[in-house]
Amino acid sequence: MDALEAIFTRRSVRYYQTRAVSEEQLQILLEAAMNAPSAGNEQAWQFIVITDRGIMDAIAEFHPHAQMLTQAPMAVLICGDIRHQQHEGGWVLDCAAATQNMLLAAHATGLGAVWVGIHPNTERIERIRDLIGLPSYIVPVSLVPIGHPADTPSPVRRYDSTRVRKNRW
Repeated sequence: MDALEAIFTRRSVRYYQTRAVSEEQLQILLEAAMNAPSAGNEQAWQFIVITDRGIMDAIAEFHPHAQMLTQAPMAVLICGDIRHQQHEGGWVLDCAAATQNMLLAAHATGLGAVWVGIHPNTERIERIRDLIGLPSYIVPVSLVPIGHPADTPSPVRRYDSTRVRKNRW
């Protein structure tokens, strides 16, 4: 699958088969995430691979948009590491770019994934921080449940020319 096909056909997958994601597949997703652009090349990210059913079920209990965690075989928590911040707030953008790369890599390798937002919701940040045991300098930004899709949502064309302007508003 080429890059444009991955971009135009990627969909959020919320239903998964029970089979596990292989270590090789996970490695590809993590490498893709870490190849995202980064403000000043600071790479202010950390990744936590979650396979513990208790942790995933606990997140699904308090996060209103994370119910798919109850059936996903795994998830990756993408966090900002503010110790590496050189450009104020750049770590949020770094983590967002890493998340998008991970989603595209999952789709390109036949896996399904969905972006579950954590940052900037203070309650979600604190609940994840307590549950995972994150130090104060690590900020959870997004969570990506990953698995083999149980269904394949159809691509949707989202281009809207009314949202494009040239040179000025």
